[in-house]
Amino acid sequence: MLDTESAGTLGRNDEGIEKQGSKEDAEGPGNDKVPVDTVRTILYPVDTRPPIHLMIPFGLQQAFMTIGGSLSLPFILTTIFCPENESEVRARLLSITMFMCGIATILQCAVGVRLPIIQGGSSTFVAPIVVMMTLDRFKCSEHDEISSGSNTTNINWEIRIREVQGNLILASLTQVLVGGLGLIGLILRFVGPLTIAPTISLIGLSLTGVVASFCEKQWGISLLTLALLFLFSTFINKVHIPVPSFSRKEKCHATRLPIFQLFPVVLTIAVVWLFSFILTETDVLPKNSTEPAFKARTDSKVGILYETPWFSFPLPFPFGMPTYSIAGYMGMLAATISSIFESVGDYFAAARMSEATPPPVHAINRGIAIEGASSIVSGIMGAGHATTSYSSNIGIIGITKIASRAVFVTAGLILILCGLVGKVGAILALIPDPIIGGTLLLGLGMVASVGISVLQFCEMFSTRNLAILGVSFLMGLMIPQWLTEHSDIVKTGSMDLDQVIKVLFGTASFTGGFIGFLLDNIIPGTEYERGIKRWIAVQDSSLQNDQSVYSFPFLTKYLDKVMCCTYCPLSPTFTSSRPRCVTEKYNINTKRDVVDVQLKEVKTL
Repeated sequence: MLDTESAGTLGRNDEGIEKQGSKEDAEGPGNDKVPVDTVRTILYPVDTRPPIHLMIPFGLQQAFMTIGGSLSLPFILTTIFCPENESEVRARLLSITMFMCGIATILQCAVGVRLPIIQGGSSTFVAPIVVMMTLDRFKCSEHDEISSGSNTTNINWEIRIREVQGNLILASLTQVLVGGLGLIGLILRFVGPLTIAPTISLIGLSLTGVVASFCEKQWGISLLTLALLFLFSTFINKVHIPVPSFSRKEKCHATRLPIFQLFPVVLTIAVVWLFSFILTETDVLPKNSTEPAFKARTDSKVGILYETPWFSFPLPFPFGMPTYSIAGYMGMLAATISSIFESVGDYFAAARMSEATPPPVHAINRGIAIEGASSIVSGIMGAGHATTSYSSNIGIIGITKIASRAVFVTAGLILILCGLVGKVGAILALIPDPIIGGTLLLGLGMVASVGISVLQFCEMFSTRNLAILGVSFLMGLMIPQWLTEHSDIVKTGSMDLDQVIKVLFGTASFTGGFIGFLLDNIIPGTEYERGIKRWIAVQDSSLQNDQSVYSFPFLTKYLDKVMCCTYCPLSPTFTSSRPRCVTEKYNINTKRDVVDVQLKEVKTL
């Protein structure tokens, strides 16, 4: 049941699309490209809170997208660790993964960057784990035995995961220090749109292989999922459906809501899941598990439902005390560095998709630190992998127009429930792979588009910018593929350094962003041409009430009175969170000043 006041607000946002400032301010004299004022299309902004009965289905939509990506990690890790009771270990790791995804999501939304971002299991850490398990003492053998003196004892699979846990904790501790010391903020002083654009876009484009692996099971069902998502979110998103509601004044009555705009993912998954069930019952889909289309059957993963226990509460160090090694730490550190840069790109993408101001330095520092802290807890709990931002969930914001932080906290609670009550997570895990692939097609496509949209701050008629952008995109896609096909090509004389190079430059978003950053800072170009001034000016000229998205309303006013907090990179009062070069030189305090600055720059050029 929906209350009238909430429904009324929702209807106004959806129909009239609230504007900020005048049209003249939005366009700006001289048709400059500074998007100072934009039309609000988000139904529930970051700081708003939908009614409780709407938050649950909203959160469920985001949980659907998370489980598809996190489900694969327990299966991969179980194969790597070679346990005797594989089904039991897989179910155990699945519960820990879901539990930690929920914890990390709540911490990130409430304390970290405070943007609507889902934290899920990071597949970036699989590569160093595979390399670590190739060492002689961790290799899986037929009998899985090792000689110790005159005795021969069985190697327990827990020895392998303890090594992964220990090195993951150390690498994540390094990530906490990077965020806590504000090192990311120092790098961001030299980062402009030509770095941000390839970093964000390649997050989506680099996952085409993952999306294809889901869709290729049954392309018909994947394309049907994509078609329904387009239908619900773009063609009939303005259609208001009467739903029962209640208010004190009008009592029970009917209220019209844009149901298709609010729940496109849930409706699409429900419809296509039902369609797949019909095809399964009529044996249209093959029963042979060796055929790819078998994964489109609704009973293809029913074994998970029987393997998963009803209740499971993760405890610290479930497999014993962690162990450490220099080689293992270096591999995990490389994956951590790659994850950091990918997460920074996700923060900017989430802010842009949510129509919030770009995240200030203190929010990015805090997000990275919290992500590292969550990964430490993940290692302690025995998940065997770190947690990172999920790009596909950011794309869903653009589809549903729901960016409420409270909704993502609700999604975190649902993921915790999936971890504690195993059968709940197992039911969500039964969604056929082609349906997940269809939703990823649109979600990750939105992320790639967000990265491209950042280029509006640059002068795109510049040959310099076009060259930098083209090389960044092409090499960001080419180098990781080349390293995958020629895994033995990197030989520096140090196995640890080889592993670091392979993991870092095997990640498309890091490679493309690094090349864009390098070329943008060494090739001569004016600040107007590079988009640096406009990028920083828009950040600095944002409305103060929008900046509250990244602060703590009840805490910031007290932090303002403590002078030492202005030197803490994690504090909302951190002085370096505002770009001084812009505020001191141009004294930009209003949105009109941004346009005036750009007019001066155009005249100068």
